[in-house]
Amino acid sequence: MIKDNLKVVKDSLADGVELVAVSKYHPISAVQEAYAEGQRVFGESREQELRIKYDALPKDIKWHFIGHLQTNKVKYIAPYISMIETVDSLKLMKEINRHAEKNNRVIDILLELHLAQEDTKSGMSCDDMRQMLEQGEWKNMKNIRICGIMMMASNTDDEERIKQEFLTAKAFFTEAKQKYFFNEDYFSVKSYGMSHDYLLAQECGSNHVRVGSKIFN
Repeated sequence: MIKDNLKVVKDSLADGVELVAVSKYHPISAVQEAYAEGQRVFGESREQELRIKYDALPKDIKWHFIGHLQTNKVKYIAPYISMIETVDSLKLMKEINRHAEKNNRVIDILLELHLAQEDTKSGMSCDDMRQMLEQGEWKNMKNIRICGIMMMASNTDDEERIKQEFLTAKAFFTEAKQKYFFNEDYFSVKSYGMSHDYLLAQECGSNHVRVGSKIFN
């Protein structure tokens, strides 16, 4: 089943769109099955579950942390995480940089935008993120690499609202790219779109989708 689901999802992706298979809450055997079909990028949201899977599975897997990350958990994933997608504060950025330096690594991160009309979702507003980028403290953090932005759309059936949130994320990415990362090829990731809306997200410029239930159902 996973094999067939994965093929359907991959076949629906446009060229240049990376698939993060969201494996959180699913067993190691499910990740192994997707891995056997060539999937190498997986998303997890809990440090403890991630550590267990990291220890048990092949080391060429790229693990993305996609849940809310507490600063006191950074040290546990810093040795091996490929990307942290949910960086929602300067404080967290500093902590990632500190532990990346301890591990002689540069960790890729995404800045999380809060655009959804829901208080339960984390992230920075556009204004807060602009202010953080403008102040420039992040430029002195040599052990992180800001690769783009991430966001989660509102949990609603209103497709037009979701579309507007995606387009806002796209516009903010373009603004940040031009103003702060114009010469940085690595600032290239627009991570939005999940199982129920990733096709719409692609249409709105996403090049990095996080799909779980469509694969691991």
